[in-house]
Amino acid sequence: MIPAKRRRPDRGASNNARKRTKNASLARAFGRSRVPLYIQLAGLLRRRIEDGAFGPGQKLPTLEGLEREFQVARVTVRQAVDLLVKEGLVWSQQGKGTFVARAVPERRWLRLANDLDSLASIVAVNVPKFVTVASPPPLPRLGPGDGRHSPAGYRYLRSVQYRDGVPFAVVSVHIDRAVYDRAPEEFLAHTALPVLVHHERARIAHAYNTVTIGGADPEVAEYLRVPLNAPTAEVHCAIVNRSGLAIYVADMVYRGDCVRLDVDLLKGAGVGR
Repeated sequence: MIPAKRRRPDRGASNNARKRTKNASLARAFGRSRVPLYIQLAGLLRRRIEDGAFGPGQKLPTLEGLEREFQVARVTVRQAVDLLVKEGLVWSQQGKGTFVARAVPERRWLRLANDLDSLASIVAVNVPKFVTVASPPPLPRLGPGDGRHSPAGYRYLRSVQYRDGVPFAVVSVHIDRAVYDRAPEEFLAHTALPVLVHHERARIAHAYNTVTIGGADPEVAEYLRVPLNAPTAEVHCAIVNRSGLAIYVADMVYRGDCVRLDVDLLKGAGVGR
């Protein structure tokens, strides 16, 4: 009896099945986010560049190739690439294609410190442009551990903060009125935190930071020049004096594409303990 010939696996069909599965998973991932599709696609391409998958000077796949890979419309691909061009990550030349920049700029330049003095020194170089608020909230929002409201009241300041001419944060600050009145000119010329630390460091008992991930609302999107629902890092910072009063409470919304948080997981612990 002649044995039946084994049928060779159809590698092409297998590859196509894997590709369909991958495309379906990608479509579901895109659909789960409220962030506009072109921003999500720009984020994927940005990550590839930052991870070295596309090296400096390397040509990106064509628009048609990206359209097929990510199963999105041509206009979505074009918008994503245009966003990366504005960020200085890539450049395009008519008839030749799109290329990764020779010197990829450091995007995660804003490092959120995990101690008060480091944070104050980081934000000291920021340039605030103050925003007039018609009806400012008289009292800050206090969470657990944020201390008590000051009986002296508060001075409210709202600003858009810039670095190298680019807006990157919207900051709303309540400063204890007694503290503010000691150096009003300084508070109106610089970011508030380093001024407060300079004058009140000896009287500070506690300082807390809470970081959450969010999306840009219409006002923040307008101030930071980012699309609606673009990723943001939202920081709530409270500083409490030795009397248990909240002397500084700030809510800061940062562009998500410039922030990184480095934490020493062994800080304060003896090595080998």
